[in-house]
Amino acid sequence: MSRLLSFYYRLPAPARSLAATLRGYYLRSWRYGPQTEVIAEQTIARERWSSQQWQTYQDKRLSEMLHHAATQVPYYREMWAERRRNGDNASWEQLSNWPILDKDEVRKDARAFVADDCDPNKLFRVRTSGTTGKPIDLWFSRKTHTEYYGVAEARGRHWYGVSRHDRWAIQGAHLVVPITAHRPPFWVWNGAMKQLYLSAFHLTAKWIPDFLTALVKYKIVFLYGYPSYLYVIAKEMIRLGRTDIPMKVVIVNAEPLFDYQREAIAEAFGCPVRETWGMSEICASAGECEHGRLHLWPEVGIVEVMENGQVLPDNAEGELICTGLMNREMPLIRYRVGDCGTLAPKEEMCPCGRTLPVLKSLDGRTTDFVYLPDGKMINRFEPIFVTEIPVVEAQVIQDSLKQLRILYVPTPEFTEDHRQLMIQRTRDRMGNPDMEIVAEPTSSIPRTPAGKFRTVVCNLPMEQRAAIERGELLSQPSKS
Repeated sequence: MSRLLSFYYRLPAPARSLAATLRGYYLRSWRYGPQTEVIAEQTIARERWSSQQWQTYQDKRLSEMLHHAATQVPYYREMWAERRRNGDNASWEQLSNWPILDKDEVRKDARAFVADDCDPNKLFRVRTSGTTGKPIDLWFSRKTHTEYYGVAEARGRHWYGVSRHDRWAIQGAHLVVPITAHRPPFWVWNGAMKQLYLSAFHLTAKWIPDFLTALVKYKIVFLYGYPSYLYVIAKEMIRLGRTDIPMKVVIVNAEPLFDYQREAIAEAFGCPVRETWGMSEICASAGECEHGRLHLWPEVGIVEVMENGQVLPDNAEGELICTGLMNREMPLIRYRVGDCGTLAPKEEMCPCGRTLPVLKSLDGRTTDFVYLPDGKMINRFEPIFVTEIPVVEAQVIQDSLKQLRILYVPTPEFTEDHRQLMIQRTRDRMGNPDMEIVAEPTSSIPRTPAGKFRTVVCNLPMEQRAAIERGELLSQPSKS
């Protein structure tokens, strides 16, 4: 744990919210500006373009991005130079001539993907903690951020009758309060962005009423978060008969949204539930319209469906390979994002009238929860591996309430100190000093039969999981 975080966790609750607000002002300065509403209006105006207009728009942006990447980005420039030395005269102006880019390549040397005319020290840096457990450094300019968040304001909020000016709550992967906290508040208020950030690591049947009280206190208008967590809240609300906290919309991301989750969340909050899809790399994004179709955002990137290096026709399921059209500071061309899906035929019009491409199906990564006897449920462990831990990938496995196993693929730089740091961070995130944590090196992490990577695997019996979710296995306080 960094000294700064350690200091933050020692702050009283009001001071933590002040820190969150100060951070919020910084983020707001990068994401939004006077041009945001103009970008949003232009975005909405494009939604009924003809297919030819969209083709012309994307072709122009793609041509500029491919030329820029091949001539100004060290990784790609060297790749094409090597191909030329080997007698390959394929044109870089054709996307089909570019190879698929794996996350490992970016992870190994992210700086090699930053354009020559960009100074990383003057860019906004993001270190992802994505669902593969493979952290990647990313850089963006203020222009890229503003353009993206302007489009997101239109299609990720205006579609649903809300805006960034509304009060909203998010449940995400950041540990915003100490994991050892045993009484509310389990959240921080970011006044700069009118955002209530809920701790996902204190989600128990015992404390859900406190979260609901916070939603009322801060006059929250809409919710944003992982469907698995919001489903747990919704189930408890229904059990308690709490139908007094209506929202305008609940927006979910990062995980597949299942029908039973949608139904429960919609019932609990009395509003539509809308699915979104995207990634920190800003290579592609999609949002669900009022007719339940997941529309791609063509301004953000080009999405190809591929299998064994070949582009598949519409209606065929395969890997989603994405080429970003916004971030010229760090272009990612034909980037393997790790999801699978199906594109609907272009001639299939959505009843909403928008001409945006439709992602007909999306098979995102799924992940389990780790369950604790006190009722906590945790499934976001990726931040443990983001800094200072030289591993290729890692997976957390729960076989009992008393033990966790961490399977990890070490790099040559990995040492015993790193192993101990990984175990300690996991223990800190769990907030349970009695749980045994075993770290096991391996040459590769097993995939599912469909070839998918899972960061968390829970092998507890379903009956035991259900009992914990109902609060029936809560630890009893000692009678000392």
